Amino acid sequence: MHFARYNPVRFAHLPTPLEPLPGLAEALVTPGGGGPTLWIKRDDCTGLAGGGNKTRKLEFLLGDALANDADTIVTQGAVQSNHVRQAAAAAARFGLKCEVILEHRTGSQAHDYNRSGNVLLDELLGARIRHVPAGTDMNQALGDVAQEVADAGGRPYVIPGGGSNCVGALGYAECALELVAQANELGLEIDRIVTATGSAGTHAGLVAGLAVMGADIPVLGIGVRAPKDVQEANVFKLARETAALLGFEERVKRDMVVADCDYVGEGYGLIDHVVIEALKLAARADGILLDPVYTGKAMKGLIALSRAGAFDGETVVFLHTGGAQGLFGYQTELDGKL
Repeated sequence: MHFARYNPVRFAHLPTPLEPLPGLAEALVTPGGGGPTLWIKRDDCTGLAGGGNKTRKLEFLLGDALANDADTIVTQGAVQSNHVRQAAAAAARFGLKCEVILEHRTGSQAHDYNRSGNVLLDELLGARIRHVPAGTDMNQALGDVAQEVADAGGRPYVIPGGGSNCVGALGYAECALELVAQANELGLEIDRIVTATGSAGTHAGLVAGLAVMGADIPVLGIGVRAPKDVQEANVFKLARETAALLGFEERVKRDMVVADCDYVGEGYGLIDHVVIEALKLAARADGILLDPVYTGKAMKGLIALSRAGAFDGETVVFLHTGGAQGLFGYQTELDGKL
């Protein structure tokens, strides 16, 4: 896979570490002595404004924006969007303006949710923020803002929520190559990759990259928002589009895309006591900080499935997509519960 042909600009701290999780694995040993061997791919360590998975995508997206002579990034996300934080940082790094639309998707009125965490960092990074209510047609909103920028003489480049189009997903096709190379160096045979799946780019990129390489490693996406059928359809479509960019669309098969959406809870960005327990266990077992929206729910699923014996005898890699900065937006929910 020749990724340089897509003109990425390089600013991520790569390769990210691949580390064992001995404390968590010990905590998940079942009464019968079963359970997985756990490793973690530390994409919370990509380096851009605190890191996270969007940084890999933004290398390709910013490369495309610069190749198209853009001077303004236009993007969107929920109020505590990790993607928006990293997009604003990438724009600042390359001297671009950044126009952001934040959707009040959860309906939270808490001061910390609306002013702290990622929102505070968005403002620090110089993004111009617009707020819209839940249920807004975000694609239309992106188009409207891009038109405003163009009408004012700017040159907008639109990045979808999560950076999740086939250009952005190339970052995780490349990550698949990196992960397999690390595993080979360590003599590590990976039975399964588990990660959060939301806007679909990370999940789709991994599936595409592994399929194009011919690496027979299943990816389980733990859903954070959409129902299973919708999520799998979104991931499959994007994985095929990403593989097509690499010249091997036909290698992505429908059965390669698996999402478990039983751990969403009350909805996107809404946390419960089980998510809080997952955050606490990861932090206290191995010093890993997760976020409440994505990795916390993915870990909620990993813990429940491990305790049910789903991964007995397997070597599982948890791909950490970052987002701990969002913890500070959830102080109201977390106070008194840890």
